[in-house]
Order: sequence, then C-alpha cells, then structure tokens
Amino acid sequence: MTTRDSVSNHLLELRTRLLKVIIFFGALSLIGIPFAADIYSFVANPLINILPSGSSMIATEVASPFMAPIKLVIYLALLLSMPWLFYQLWVFISPGLHQGEKSFTGPLMFSTIVLFFSGASFAFFVVCPIIFKFFIGMAPDSIQVMTDINQYLSFIFKLVFAFGIAFEIPIATILLVKSGITSKASLIKARPYLLVLFLVIGMLLTPPDIFSQLFLAIPMWILFELGIFFIREK
Repeated sequence: MTTRDSVSNHLLELRTRLLKVIIFFGALSLIGIPFAADIYSFVANPLINILPSGSSMIATEVASPFMAPIKLVIYLALLLSMPWLFYQLWVFISPGLHQGEKSFTGPLMFSTIVLFFSGASFAFFVVCPIIFKFFIGMAPDSIQVMTDINQYLSFIFKLVFAFGIAFEIPIATILLVKSGITSKASLIKARPYLLVLFLVIGMLLTPPDIFSQLFLAIPMWILFELGIFFIREK
C-alpha cells in the first residue's frame, strides 16, 4: 500500500468517525425537540425558584418563545455528544499508539470528559443559584426583576462553558510537564503570575461582575494546585 493510499484510508476513516458523531448529535437534537419546553423549564429553575412573587421570565422577541427552547436543546445535544466525539477520536488514534501511550492517552481523554462535565455541573447547580440570589437580592424595591429568556440562556451558556473549560486545568498542567514544555518547579515558581492570569480569565469568560469572576478564578487556582499535586516527574 502506497503512502497516498494509506493517507486516503485514514481520511476516509476519520470522515466515518465524524459522521457518526454528527448523526448522534442530530439524533439527540431530534429526540429532545418534542421536550424542548420541559427542558427549558428545568434549566430555568435556578432563576425561577428565587424570583420574587409576581415576577416571571419574559420574551421580548416574537420568535423567542419557540426559538429559545430549540436553541437550548441543540446546545445540550452538542454537550452530550462530546463523550461520543472523544470516543471516536480514541478509536481512530489508538491503533497508532504504543502501549505506554495508550495507557496515558486513554485515562487522559476520560478525565477530560469527566472534568468538563464536573465544571459545567458545578456552574449550573452551585454557582448560578448563588449569583442569581445575590443579583435579585440587590435589586431596589422599586424594580421588578423579569429576565428575558434569550438573555438568560446566553448567561447560562457562557457560565457553563467557562467552568467546563476551566476544570480542564489539571489536564493542561499535566500535559505541559509530560510534553517537556515546562517543569513542575517552573509552574510552582510561576504561581503568583498564574493567579493573576486566572483572575483575568475569570474576568474575560464570565459576566461582568466580581462574584462570577471569583467563582471561576478560585476553582481554577484549586484545580491548578491539584494538577501540581498529581504530577510525577522522573
């Protein structure tokens, strides 16, 4: 088999793997659409449960009551497709790996998935209720809090994605050392600068309030320390 044939076969296999991911994503979306309203109600609960009596969420655009739940279903389908994507990538690359590389890469991919969903869950179930309660509690008595459904989704999407990515810090820390880019000692020495970096990232990835930023920056620092702890240099 020529090199060109080998590359073509690999590209065809990669296309097949990606098509499986797209089909899985499409199937999840189609299954979820009939339940879009129920799914939106569940996602809106962190805010609905703490809204003052007489307040509710509102739609300021004509198509929002229809499009917002559909948009949410598609976003959730994309999130739930990620483990399947990682599995397909693993099946694609594993035949070309040595045994030692397999023993490292497999757990790494699994940890990446677990950490991402842990960060997303932490944002939704812990951070969001606290932030919403604070914001609503700070509203003047003359203001009736009524949040637009699209703005709410945008807030949730941004926060959940930011925390999902931030929770990958232990993986990134381990990879930096394993790949030889830096060392454990260098990372420890750079800790003060990284703390400032975490604050800046929290400012860029979260809504413009100090509480959201700290809720992201502090876990990033803790996860960095965990990554340092689990690094074993030869």
